Amino acid sequence: MTSLMVRRLLSSIPVLIAASMLVFFGVSAIGDPLSELRMRPNISETTLDNIVERKHLDAPLVAQYGYWVRDAVTERFGTTLLADEPIWPDLRRAVGNTLQLVLAAEALALALAVILGVLSAKRQYSIFDYATTTLSFLGFSMPIFWFALILQVLTVNLFQATGTRILYTSGLSSVDPGSGFAFLIDRLQHLALPILALSFVSIATYSRYMRASMLEVINSDYVRTARAKGLRERVVTRRHAMRNALIPVVTVFTVNLGVVLGGAIVTETVFSLDGMGLFFIRALAARDVYPLMAWLMITAVLIIVLNLVADIIYGYLDPRIRHG
Repeated sequence: MTSLMVRRLLSSIPVLIAASMLVFFGVSAIGDPLSELRMRPNISETTLDNIVERKHLDAPLVAQYGYWVRDAVTERFGTTLLADEPIWPDLRRAVGNTLQLVLAAEALALALAVILGVLSAKRQYSIFDYATTTLSFLGFSMPIFWFALILQVLTVNLFQATGTRILYTSGLSSVDPGSGFAFLIDRLQHLALPILALSFVSIATYSRYMRASMLEVINSDYVRTARAKGLRERVVTRRHAMRNALIPVVTVFTVNLGVVLGGAIVTETVFSLDGMGLFFIRALAARDVYPLMAWLMITAVLIIVLNLVADIIYGYLDPRIRHG
């Protein structure tokens, strides 16, 4: 397992370098980062010259890339274009808040999808199988922002009908969330709806793959051999069938990470969560390319790290990968 991790880490280095080049040169191809500022009458030429000197915008593009990489590594992505404020403090807070949402949503999606997929495969063509298939089709076709708005409307109507606030429709915490267990409950009340909205599509995706994979595995020779040995059906399903059926689901989970992070932008905007989505929208509205490049780079790093985690899970599920 250690050799697998070392190989994956080493192979991630060129991927990370390539991602940094794509981020920088892709954003730079948009045009002059000062074009928006030049149109503002309250921005003097002296201020623009200072920005050009501070950000090395008069240097060749390759040299600008070098300066940006230096700032990203040594100065935590440097500062914003106009205000010269450090990028990292806001970005670090946004990343932490987004990880709370994304990891909880994906954990919920995987847990429910595995259960639904296994039960659907074991009860093929039953009412339960048809019901989960219908819900999966709804999940595939339902836009995240629309589902999030529906959840907000239902929550508000429930509050008006009962007078009891169980869940919140915006924000990460209350004005005075307390501490310890009270803070945890308050955070769960605020994140419950965003987690449900973000995980709904993933549940639909993972459960379909889990069902198809289980149907293929439960008819294989080694599963029939396990049954012939007299093992209980629960042991056969958990130890022999489900473990091998999880491998395609892990693959889909890895590919789906970018989609989930993209969906987090919409979800955080709808629920006014102070995460990477809101950070991205603010940087885009300010036409500031440096927070945008920092956001893109952090997103690339997160995807690479989570892919590394998926490779480790591969090694656990399939010993041939671990020792190959």
